Amino acid sequence: MTQPPSFRAEKTDDAQLARLVEVLDRQAATPGVTRLRAWAQDALAVRPGERALDIGSGTGSEVAALRAAGADAVGVEPNAGMRAVAAARHGDHFVDGDALALPFADASFDVVRCERVFQHLTDPAAAAREIARVLRPGGRTAVLDSDWATAITHPGDPEVVAAFMGTMLGFSANPYAARRLPGQLTAAGLRVTDIGSHALIQPGIDTELLTMALGAAIAQGAITEPQRDRFLEDLRAGEAAGDFHMSVTMFAVIAVRD
Repeated sequence: MTQPPSFRAEKTDDAQLARLVEVLDRQAATPGVTRLRAWAQDALAVRPGERALDIGSGTGSEVAALRAAGADAVGVEPNAGMRAVAAARHGDHFVDGDALALPFADASFDVVRCERVFQHLTDPAAAAREIARVLRPGGRTAVLDSDWATAITHPGDPEVVAAFMGTMLGFSANPYAARRLPGQLTAAGLRVTDIGSHALIQPGIDTELLTMALGAAIAQGAITEPQRDRFLEDLRAGEAAGDFHMSVTMFAVIAVRD
């Protein structure tokens, strides 16, 4: 099954990297992501001089936000190309590393944030334990992720929409990541103090994503080509008439190490 290029890949070619950066930049500009990030930043209440870590730092924007708040912040990112982008934009504050084996000593950080990483992990509970391990007593974490079962697509035949969304679930290693975060962080020894949410709303039709997901649905026998064509027609007509909606809900879980 054809899938979107992986954000977890240690290496990507130039075209894939450019596409990943474009996706991250576009999503970062959406109101849902902007508001949930701001809410999480307020909840973390970063103080000047604190040491902070951003896991899966991507383009580096949130390391820059932590540093702007006065923290001594570093980002860990397994993709070498993405680290180079982050360094070019925000300075040399990014290191190679993986969420499942953070390259830091125990109790190294006052603040840890991790955004939309758990959905890509086959062992998210191990990542939760790593967050707990590197947090100092009194340290805080914000873990943000999507729950792909909350995705909405309108308009379209309900049968085709269900097949499309079912295929989308298969694009993530951990598609129900967000709903599992409180339990995983609690099991890792942290205390959940708050949970926030916001919808990541797609401003228009993502033709590339639709093509991949609907192609996979056809290959699986879930829908036919005529059903696909009618669905795309319905979406385009809805978009033209202002009757289009595509979204997934993101959640942010705030927890502390007592």
